[in-house]
Amino acid sequence: MGEDVAGGPVLARSLGAVTILTLNRPASLNSIDQTMAEGFQAALQAVAEDGACRCLVVTGAGRSFCSGQALPGPGSEEELPADIAGLLRDRYVPIITGLRALMIPVVAAVNGIATGAGLSLALAADLRVASQTAWFSCGFSKLGLVPDAGATYFLPRVLGLPQALRFALTGDRLSADEAHHLGMVARVYPPDRFESQFLEFAQGLASGPTAAFGRTKQALNLSLESSLQVQLELEAGLQQASTLTEDFREGMQAFSERRAPRFRGR
Repeated sequence: MGEDVAGGPVLARSLGAVTILTLNRPASLNSIDQTMAEGFQAALQAVAEDGACRCLVVTGAGRSFCSGQALPGPGSEEELPADIAGLLRDRYVPIITGLRALMIPVVAAVNGIATGAGLSLALAADLRVASQTAWFSCGFSKLGLVPDAGATYFLPRVLGLPQALRFALTGDRLSADEAHHLGMVARVYPPDRFESQFLEFAQGLASGPTAAFGRTKQALNLSLESSLQVQLELEAGLQQASTLTEDFREGMQAFSERRAPRFRGR
């Protein structure tokens, strides 16, 4: 599936218009330490500057997507500082805001465990697909902590407030099928075909009208906190800009010729 273009705890692969970032600390279930956080932040910056990338996929190596913050324990070099708020601001805020700022589709391909800040990372994506062996857990309550890294923002928006409260307070696990039923996950794939299936899904998004996708993301995200009048005006401006793109002209021509459009992302 292509060659690694960056080594270490975050691997980046470019497969045509799709970039795959793989969290690569499988021995620690892809828990996030400082080195991984810095690598992830740098990889996101590279994706943001890559005009050829039209869809980003985030996944994990081994049997875990991401088990969250690396915690002190046997064999761990991580030590939690007294300033946890500072750690969150320095380590996680750039990752979560960087993912949300991308004007291309972002897919979390959840191959296994997604818990704690790993759940937050999955929720920060636009769409989630999961292996049938994957499971999700908020997990923070088991440690006497509050959900963080954006979890309190995303959970009620993805699940609704009652389910978000149940999930956060109980620390219950959700299987991939349960997450799909609740709308958290868009697709569930067999584990032996997971990689090929999520790549096919991502390639479908990458072949779409990228600029229109970016504007759609902008409008939908703002709609959660704006009035109808503000949203109607926003739509008008975004639609005007969309009519000036090559993809719009191609879409109209394809419609008149009764064929599938061939979007180029501009």
